[in-house]
Amino acid sequence: QVQLVESGGGLVQAGGSLRLSCAASGRTFSYYAMGWFRQAPGQEREVVSAISGSGGSTYVADAVKGRFTISRDNVKNTVYLQMNSLKPDDTAVYYCAARRLTASHAISTTSGAYDYWGQGTQVTVSS
Repeated sequence: QVQLVESGGGLVQAGGSLRLSCAASGRTFSYYAMGWFRQAPGQEREVVSAISGSGGSTYVADAVKGRFTISRDNVKNTVYLQMNSLKPDDTAVYYCAARRLTASHAISTTSGAYDYWGQGTQVTVSS
């Protein structure tokens, strides 16, 4: 069982930055691929970024490429999402998710593939 707790959301003006953190419980954090997803009102949940257990493989959605960066610290059991040049379209609830994978370099971009989810953190970008 893995518990995930997100933090770092808030209200920011367009062009600003936020860093989301997701702290995971457990001693085998490096066995889990991690993902960040977001869901805006009336829209489906979408993948934002994902990272392998080792941190060596990453995925970034086209909508945020060049602005968002995912990283992880397997000593601190934490995954981060650095968000720069934020736009009003980035407004959503952001969720982190974990999926146990046997290959340390594997990542997953499908929400249905993830086993554990955090409670979400609201990000609001004003124009």
